[in-house]
Amino acid sequence: MNKKYFGTDGIRGRVGDALINPDFCLRLGWSAGRTLAVKGRRPLVILGKDTRNSGYMLESALEAGFSAAGVDVALLGPIPTPAVAYLTRTMRADLGVVVSASHNPFDDNGVKFFDGEANKLSDSMELSIESQLDTPLSSISASKLGQVSRVDDARGRYVEFCKRTVDSKLRLDDLHVVVDCANGAGYSVAPRVFRELGADVVAISVNPNGSNINRNCGSTHPEFLREKVVELRADVGIALDGDADRVIMVDAEGEIVDGDELIYVIARSMQMRDRLSGGVVGTEMSNGGLDRAFEDLGIPFERAKVGDRHVVELLRNKGWELGGESSGHIVCLNWANTGDGIVSALQVLSAMVQQNRPLADLKSGMTKLPQEMINVRVEDPGGVLTHHSVIDAIREVEQRLGKDGRVLVRPSGTEPLLRVMVEGASYVDVRRYVEKIANVASTLVNNGART
Repeated sequence: MNKKYFGTDGIRGRVGDALINPDFCLRLGWSAGRTLAVKGRRPLVILGKDTRNSGYMLESALEAGFSAAGVDVALLGPIPTPAVAYLTRTMRADLGVVVSASHNPFDDNGVKFFDGEANKLSDSMELSIESQLDTPLSSISASKLGQVSRVDDARGRYVEFCKRTVDSKLRLDDLHVVVDCANGAGYSVAPRVFRELGADVVAISVNPNGSNINRNCGSTHPEFLREKVVELRADVGIALDGDADRVIMVDAEGEIVDGDELIYVIARSMQMRDRLSGGVVGTEMSNGGLDRAFEDLGIPFERAKVGDRHVVELLRNKGWELGGESSGHIVCLNWANTGDGIVSALQVLSAMVQQNRPLADLKSGMTKLPQEMINVRVEDPGGVLTHHSVIDAIREVEQRLGKDGRVLVRPSGTEPLLRVMVEGASYVDVRRYVEKIANVASTLVNNGART
């Protein structure tokens, strides 16, 4: 059965549209609450959000829906998505909920869910929630309404968790670090984590105003961070996204270090300390250079579908612990069940300190293949993808690349985009080919063509 509302990472869209409004979120909270059949006690939901001004509106609607269904709600305020996952598990809650659109622009928002074990919801659970959404909403009696409270020490609990993911004796005293918090959910906790471990920290994009989240900053726009690292002669830069579940870094030379390279650094460090359990999981988007680097190290490597839930699923099937995406979603199952930008950055900083090597040196064992991606904005990416002209363009490029490259064109699971990626032996060819396919798709969109 196909899902009507849930995408690859919860429910997401433009604020004010059919799904991201108070009415729908009221019903969503109520529907999710009705699925939490816990015998003998009232269910508990942990509810956090990022720094978008729409978060307060949607949080209140969800809160009301849960209460009407007889579910208690513990409010965390603005806090990273992985912190919600962590606190859901440690507070023995039945459900964790995050109001966030992650790396999307501020006028988008969404709702993510975690189960009581801090896993993304199963398909069956999401379908169960959806089955309730068209049912007329009704409130239970006043004496049975869910109660709402605030968790005052939520950020402190999460800071201590992050610090526990590295060696208890680790100090970052000799590191000069610039942290870009994307004016998002990590603006308070991220600088605090690195400072408490001894780093000299310059924090930027830490003044959220409700509308500047991800705006020309953070992991999707690391250019300002790169300039700051070079200007300050810092050792490393760390860029989080709006809900701090992904990370991109910048080395001391001003070079951007993406998720694939960070996974390589972490995996190599774990291997050297005999702490790597099995192999590593990437995705269809992972650079081919990662395959080759791991092959040289004798580390097994597998690809999952795009999305951290697919990465986690394959990791568990293989019995492995480390995986992630080039976008900076990095999952370390020995520490958490979801991507965590702060925890992932700590593992890289730990490798730098323990090996006494700069990040540029640590990543040098992996050579990325030329790869380019263009996003084409389209309301119906699936329809465009199946159009004969796009299919023909893809086939032509694949023939020209031969065995030296690959093409991946897929609809985004979080935005109305068609993602066009080409990888090959030559940057010039890769750029030409990715533009060719993207231009064909854009022409279809502009002309309003149908399959």
